[in-house]
Amino acid sequence: MAEADKDTIAAIATAAGAGAVGIVRVSGPEARALVTALFRSPRPGFAGLKPHRLHHGTLVDGQGRILDEVLAALMPGPGSFTGEDVAELFCHGGQAVLRAVLDELLLRGARLARPGEFSYRAFRNGKLDLAQAEAIAETIAAPTRAALHLAQMKLSGALSQRISALRGRLEALRAQLCLAVDFPDEDVECLPPDALRAEALSVADDLSALLAGVERTRAWREGVLAVLAGRVNAGKSSLMNALVGRSRAIVSAAPGTTRDYLEEMLDLSGLLARLVDTAGLRHAEGVDAVEAAGQDLTREFMARAEAVLYVLDASLPLAEADRAALTGLKPARTLIVLNKCDLAAAALNEAETFAAGLGLACVRVSAKTGQGLERLCFRLREMLLHGAGEPDPDEAAPNARQAGNIRQAKDELAALAAEVDAALPYDILGLRLDAACRALAELTGEIAPDEVLEAIFSKFCIGK
Repeated sequence: MAEADKDTIAAIATAAGAGAVGIVRVSGPEARALVTALFRSPRPGFAGLKPHRLHHGTLVDGQGRILDEVLAALMPGPGSFTGEDVAELFCHGGQAVLRAVLDELLLRGARLARPGEFSYRAFRNGKLDLAQAEAIAETIAAPTRAALHLAQMKLSGALSQRISALRGRLEALRAQLCLAVDFPDEDVECLPPDALRAEALSVADDLSALLAGVERTRAWREGVLAVLAGRVNAGKSSLMNALVGRSRAIVSAAPGTTRDYLEEMLDLSGLLARLVDTAGLRHAEGVDAVEAAGQDLTREFMARAEAVLYVLDASLPLAEADRAALTGLKPARTLIVLNKCDLAAAALNEAETFAAGLGLACVRVSAKTGQGLERLCFRLREMLLHGAGEPDPDEAAPNARQAGNIRQAKDELAALAAEVDAALPYDILGLRLDAACRALAELTGEIAPDEVLEAIFSKFCIGK
């Protein structure tokens, strides 16, 4: 994003659609004057908007017509979110109302804010760094409480502080190398090569620990893929409807009803699962091209899912096709769901015995009565979190962009260690330290190319 203008910007700051309250936000040198020109207080002797107070009144257009009854707040810079004078108008939440207020502000000289421009101005004015700005978007997009907590940890500056501390250690190394390079004949204290190598690798280890947090928290930030699979008429669609609490999938006794995949999000006590109901598997006889393509997609989903819920009809004897399918499944990411356990259960023991021989865990459920669904969700959550565990309350895991910068810095430090071993001169080693420091500075925005800023802030909503 290019250097922001010094003009005054305005935008609707609440989501589209009708609601009880909608907010129009204004930021810039003319924010106070613009809102004062529109605002009318019912109080006799009203002396104007006072900072950090809510004022009740009406907004009027240039012809004196009432636009809305509102609450107005003024937050002077630099103590505002953007660091500039900011005003917010709390209006009724209809889109026509909000649009009318925004149009009047634009007519009087404000400019429509670009996506993310309020946050960009906060970044430009030193109210937050780039990692914290990204955490705002992650907070808004957080799908669960756990993901929200991870975003809030970064918004609080936890990640930035860790990066700053590591960069500080590298800057100390740079200073000592500069002394050795600039004053080679002087009697100055210089870090020995072995100590330089040890400290560089120590920082690299700390960066590796941060990178480990990316994978450790991925399930909490992005959700995981769980696939309902099995032969036709095993009850996959009924089970999906029961798990999500509504009729999402069509249920029919006719085989091959589900020909494509259906997807719903399932909240497993803070862990978001992308639950996919797939086409039932059966022999090629009587299967048309569309259903065959659906079955190919089923196998593809099963291959890349974090968890496969293979559904069996527990009221029927275990079929040879199911025996063959179960033999090819991986125990670490498979749960056998014995559906219809409310019916005659003669086949239950047979299926459980066969699954146990393959190391596969089973859960008895009835999609019709709800029996066993709570235990199924518990077992699914347990399986999806195997090796990851519950989120660390102090975790400040990097996102993909930040991980790229950390990885770059780590690679430069590993290369530096190798070059120390090769006895390269200090001026060459200094280039590696420069590159590592630059990568970490880009993470927090202390060094931030315009194209990086544009890529980040353009993804924000207009009012943020």
